Amino acid sequence: MSLPRLRLRDEVAGLLDLPWEHPLDGWEDIGHRFQELPVGPSRHLVRFLVHGGIVYALKELPEDVAEREFEVLRRLEEARLPSVRAVGLAIRPERHDAILVTEYLRHSMQYRRLLMRFRGVTPMYRDRLLDAMALLLVDLHRGGVYWGDCSLANTLFRRDGDRIQAYLVDAETSEIHEMLSDGQRAYDLDILVENVAFGLADLAAYLGRPDEMEVSIDAAESVRARYGAVWSELHDQPDLVPGDRQSIRARLRRLNDLGFSVDVEVDPVSVGSVRLRTSVTTRRYHANELERRTRLRALEGQARILLNDLAEYGTWLEYYEKRVIEPDEQADRWLREVYRPTQARIAREVGPNRDLVQAYCDVLEHKWLHSEEMGFDVGLDAAIESYLAAGAPAPEVVVTPAGDVLDPLSGLDVEMEAGLTDEGISS
Repeated sequence: MSLPRLRLRDEVAGLLDLPWEHPLDGWEDIGHRFQELPVGPSRHLVRFLVHGGIVYALKELPEDVAEREFEVLRRLEEARLPSVRAVGLAIRPERHDAILVTEYLRHSMQYRRLLMRFRGVTPMYRDRLLDAMALLLVDLHRGGVYWGDCSLANTLFRRDGDRIQAYLVDAETSEIHEMLSDGQRAYDLDILVENVAFGLADLAAYLGRPDEMEVSIDAAESVRARYGAVWSELHDQPDLVPGDRQSIRARLRRLNDLGFSVDVEVDPVSVGSVRLRTSVTTRRYHANELERRTRLRALEGQARILLNDLAEYGTWLEYYEKRVIEPDEQADRWLREVYRPTQARIAREVGPNRDLVQAYCDVLEHKWLHSEEMGFDVGLDAAIESYLAAGAPAPEVVVTPAGDVLDPLSGLDVEMEAGLTDEGISS
């Protein structure tokens, strides 16, 4: 059997000696550790391999499909669109198939795990999930990507501050175009609404809550309105009265709240009328601002929360020290006196594989909830103690009644929770 044609990025060059020419289900004693992760119904075999402390997904599929998915995922990465990263491809002409290698998305979870953390599928988390799906499809369509198989099962989610980020994980049916037509966008959106309705209804049925199935279908239909609202916000060019700066500022704030950085043009179109044109980039407005001020890297929603915390601390410092404190000093003192000490206190409890930035955001949310209950600001120290006493909870890590940890990067053998048929990674 001849050797396959290999394309490996530098970071996974150490995988060169794997038995790529053999069927994936026959790989056993290869000097690397396979990780057992839950995988939903799939057309193709998927196995997870640990290399250099990183988990990679290896998927065996037809040659032409694998090549197309590899190229689509690389294009998505270049455009900084939310998706998993393709790091390798082994083409096996004799077998007419291939093995696609992608990097497992750290701190991510499948929709069932996210929603099954609660006794009921709470409207708050369901809305966050639907917002994430709508924004993901908007991002892809703005980048000229026709998904073709939009569904909850083909998406991974990460908690992002008080929001959720969605990432494309399966691009087998995806296509890259210079620009999508309205018809292509509408058809992709129809597929998404139908598949989201099926996914939520299926989860309600699995949980034995038939009364929630109709609610789930209605909720899925709201994705269409969520998508349309964001698309209009990005692409409408309203005519305004000259001097109506409040309307311009309001539009910019709405786009910034969604995470978009904006360039603005105001052009006269007639007597007494000007047209507002906006040019937006990827959704990293707050993330870029946080990195500029503190050199911290975070997701967009996390960055928005951290910037608010920094601003509150700066205001507090100026009040108690009765002087104006420059932004650079505020950022430096917030890092030294608040952020880093808090992370040091919680790091041991949350473990090495949790997202520490998200854990800090969880502490701030815990502080807000605890203060609401007590009727006064309990302070950060009390919030940290309460958060740790509660076990530093997070839906990324599931602990079974028997004490087994369901965390794909925990270093422990992962076992399925009794009664939990999480779809995990879809392919």
